[in-house]
Amino acid sequence: MSLFDWLPWMRERRTAELAEEMRTHLEMAEADRVARGESPSEAASNARREFGNVGLVQEIARDEWGGVGLWIERLTQDVRFALRVLRRAPGFATVAALTIAVCIGATTAIFSVVDATLLHPLPYPAAEQLVQIEDDLVGIGARDVGMSTPEWRDLERSGVFENVSPVWYDDNNLTGVSRAQRVGLLIVAPNYFALLGVKPQLGVTFDPADATPGFNEQAVISDGLWRRAFGGDPKILGRVVQLDSDSYRIIGVMPPGFQAPASTTEERRTEVWPAFGFAGAPYTNFAQRNNHFAGAIARLKPELTLADAQRRVDALVQTLRRQFPGDYPSQSDWRVRLVPLKDHIVGDVRQPLLLLLGAMGMVLLIGCANVANLLLTRATSRGRELAVRQAIGGAPARLTRQLLTESLVLAVVGGVLGVSMLVAAKGSLARLVPDSVPFTNDISINWGVLLFAFAVSLVAGAVFGLAPALHVRRLDVTRALKLEGRGSVGSREQQRTRRLFVIAEFALSLVLMTAAGLLLRSFWSLVNVPLGFNPQDVTVVRTRLPYPNDPKEDLYASVSAEAPFVREVIRRAKEVPGVTGVALGSGAAVPLDHPQQDQTVFRVLFEDHPLEGAQPMFITGSEVTPEYFPLLGMTLLRGRLFDDFDVDGSPSVAVIDETMARMYWPNEDALRKRIKLSTRDTGWTTIVGVVADARTESLASASVPHVYASLYQRQGKHLAIFLRGHFDTGAIAHAIRDEVQVINPALPVFGVERLADAVAASLAMRRFSMRMTALFAITALLLAALGIYGVTSYIVTERTHEIGVRLALGAQRRDVMRIVLGQGVALVVAGASVGLVSALVVSRAMAGLLFGVSAADPLTFGVVMAVLGAIALVACYVPARRAVRIDPAQTLYY
Repeated sequence: MSLFDWLPWMRERRTAELAEEMRTHLEMAEADRVARGESPSEAASNARREFGNVGLVQEIARDEWGGVGLWIERLTQDVRFALRVLRRAPGFATVAALTIAVCIGATTAIFSVVDATLLHPLPYPAAEQLVQIEDDLVGIGARDVGMSTPEWRDLERSGVFENVSPVWYDDNNLTGVSRAQRVGLLIVAPNYFALLGVKPQLGVTFDPADATPGFNEQAVISDGLWRRAFGGDPKILGRVVQLDSDSYRIIGVMPPGFQAPASTTEERRTEVWPAFGFAGAPYTNFAQRNNHFAGAIARLKPELTLADAQRRVDALVQTLRRQFPGDYPSQSDWRVRLVPLKDHIVGDVRQPLLLLLGAMGMVLLIGCANVANLLLTRATSRGRELAVRQAIGGAPARLTRQLLTESLVLAVVGGVLGVSMLVAAKGSLARLVPDSVPFTNDISINWGVLLFAFAVSLVAGAVFGLAPALHVRRLDVTRALKLEGRGSVGSREQQRTRRLFVIAEFALSLVLMTAAGLLLRSFWSLVNVPLGFNPQDVTVVRTRLPYPNDPKEDLYASVSAEAPFVREVIRRAKEVPGVTGVALGSGAAVPLDHPQQDQTVFRVLFEDHPLEGAQPMFITGSEVTPEYFPLLGMTLLRGRLFDDFDVDGSPSVAVIDETMARMYWPNEDALRKRIKLSTRDTGWTTIVGVVADARTESLASASVPHVYASLYQRQGKHLAIFLRGHFDTGAIAHAIRDEVQVINPALPVFGVERLADAVAASLAMRRFSMRMTALFAITALLLAALGIYGVTSYIVTERTHEIGVRLALGAQRRDVMRIVLGQGVALVVAGASVGLVSALVVSRAMAGLLFGVSAADPLTFGVVMAVLGAIALVACYVPARRAVRIDPAQTLYY
C-alpha cells in the first residue's frame, strides 16, 4: 500500500469502491438465482443470506487495509464521540476545561520567561564557545577583580582562545547631534565584534588587527541610537560626533535587536562601542599587572571543551605566579575562572526562575488531580453505560481508548484556552518581570512555547485521564448491570484512588504554601532589616566628569581642579527650593544602586599589620563630602567624620565601618591606624572615624567592610548628588541640571531617583519570586480545598442510603458528623504527613534564597499547617453538615 492510500479521502474512495463491488456481487448472485427459477424476492434474500453481514465485511476489509488511515479514522470517531459526550455535560466540561486552562496558561507563562532567559542560546554564532573570564583572589575573598593589559596579552597568546576582548562600561555625553544626550558606552578591544561573530547592518566594525594603544577614534553605534539621534540617516557613516570632549567617527551601525552580552541592565543598554587598545591614554595604568579593568569575554578554540580550556588556563596561571611573585603573592591565591557567557549573563536569576517553574508544575499537578477526580466520579456515574457497551461486544481496550480520548480533548481545549489567556495577558507578564532578568524583550509566544503548551496539555490529559481509563479495565460488568437504579457503582479501588488524589493535592499544596511562607518571611526580614542609613526624603541625581583621551584637555585632572566644581554644585543645589541638605559622593556612594562602572575597590595596604603584612586587600569604598554621613543619617561610633579642612594637601584621612574595624583590628582600636588606599599611594591615610555598618552593597549582607575617603582628597569622576527635602522628583531633576550646566554646559545630568525607590528596586527579583510563589500557593490551596470538599461530598452522596439507615436505627447526628469528618480529617492527616517531609526537602533546596529565616522555620511550618488544616476542616464540615440533615424516612422511601 502506498503512502497516498493512507490519506482519509483515499480511504473514503476505496470504501465507496468496496461498497460498489459488493453491490455488484449481490446483483450477480440474485440474477443467477432468478435464472435457476427463484422469485426475485427470494433470490435477493437468499443471496444476502449466503453473502453474510455486509457491514461486517466492510469493517473487516477496512481493518485489513490498516495503516495510518485506519488510525486517523478511529481517532476522528473517538474525538467526535468525545465532543458529543462533553457537550451533553456542559457544567462538568466548563469547570474541568477552565481548571486546566488556568494551570496550563500559568505554566506556559512562566516557561516563556524561562525559555527566553535560560533555554535560548545567545544570539551569536557558536555561542557555546563564548566565555566570561573572571579573575579571583581566593586568598582574600575577592571575586572577579578584573585583569590587566599584560594578563590579557598572556591569555591571547595561550593558544586557548581564538579572541579575547576586554570590556569596560561607561556613561558618556553624546554631542554633535540635535541635542546632547547621555548614552551607554562599552569600551572594547578592536576584535570585539569579530569575537562575537556579528556584522553591522551599515558600514563595518573594527579591524581586529588594529594595534592602536589608545582609542582609535572610531565608533560603532546601535540601531536604536541611529534612529533616535540621527533619524535613520543612511549617510551616517563617516559622521563625527563628540563623546564627552573627544571626537569619534561613526564607521558602522549594528542591526536591530543587537544587544551587548552583559549581566547588568546598564551594560545591556549599550548604544556606542569605541575601540581601545588598553595600553594608551587615558588609561595607561592598565599596563601594570597590579592594575585591573573590569573584565573580558573570549571565544574558545573550536577543538577545546570548557574543561580542557580551564586546565590550560590553570597551568598558565601557575606559570605566571612563579614568574611574577611580586604581582601575584601566594597569600592572594590568584586564579582565573572561565564561565560560560550565558551563565554569566543569567547570573542569580536562574534559581528563582526554576523555583517558579517548579512551583507552577506543582499547581498543574494539583489541577490534574482535581480533574482526574472529576473524571473518575463521572466514570463511576457512567458505569452502567460502560457496562452495557462491554456486554454488547465493546472491547475494554476500545473503551479505554475512548475515555483517554475524552481526557485528551478536554486537555487540548483547556490548553487552547490557557494559551489564549496568556496571549491576551502577555503585556502584563512582561511588566511583572523585573528589569534585572535578562532577555525580557525576547519573551514571546513562539513556536517553542506553543509546542511546550501542547505537550503539557497532552501529558496533563494522559495524567488525569489515566484513572478513569483504568477504571474500565476493572469494571465488574455483571455487578454494574445488577445495580441499575440502586445508586452508585463505585468500587473500593475507585474510592481509594480518589482519596490518593486528594492526599497528593494536599501534600503539594503544603509544599507550595511552605515555600511561599518562607519567601514571605525572608522578604519581610529584608524589608525590616536595619539599613544603617535613612533613605526617606533623599533623592539622588547623577553626573559624570569627562575622561578626555588627551589628559592635557582634562578640566578636572586632579583633586584640586575638581574640588571647586564640587563646592559650587553643593552651594547652588542648597539654593533650590525644597532642598534642606546636599552632599556629593562618587557613584559607589549610592547605597544599593551603583553600577559596575561606578564601583570603587581600594587595594588597601596596612601599616605593620600582623596578619596581612604588605599584602594588599581589596575593600569596597567610596569618596564622599563631609555632608554625606549626616545627610544619610549614618551613626558615628568613634572618632570624627570628615570636615572642610580635609582637603588636598592636608594629611589624608579615612572613615571606616564597624565591620572593617572588627575584621582587621579585632583586639584593638582602629582609630589612628594607617593604611594606603592604593599601591600607588606614597603617603599613609589615617583612620579618623568608625561609623555603624550600613547595608550599602546588599540588603542580605551587612558584614562587608567599607572604607570612605574624602572627595576633596581623592578624585571621583562618576558623581552622585544627594538631596534631602520635600520636592517633586521630576522638577528637581530639571533644577539640578540647570544648576550643574551653568557651571559646565557639557556635563550630563541623569539618573534621578528616590533613594527609597533604589532600596525597593534592590528587592525586585525577590519580590517577584515571592508574589508569584504566593499566587501559585493560594491557587493550590483553593484547588486542594475543592478536592477535599469534592471527595467528602461524594462520600456523603455515596453513603446517603447507609446514613439514612443509621439515623433510622437511632444513630445520633453527632455520630454521623464524626464519621464523615473523620474520613475527611484522615485524608488531611495523610496529606500533611507526606507534604511535611516534601516541604522540608524543598525548603532546604531553596535555602540560598532565604534571609533571616531557617529552611526548617517552625513558625512558618506551624502557620502553614494551621491554615491548611482550618481550610480543610471547613471543606469537610460543609458536606458533613449536609449528611446530618438527611431525612431517614425520605431516604428509605427512595
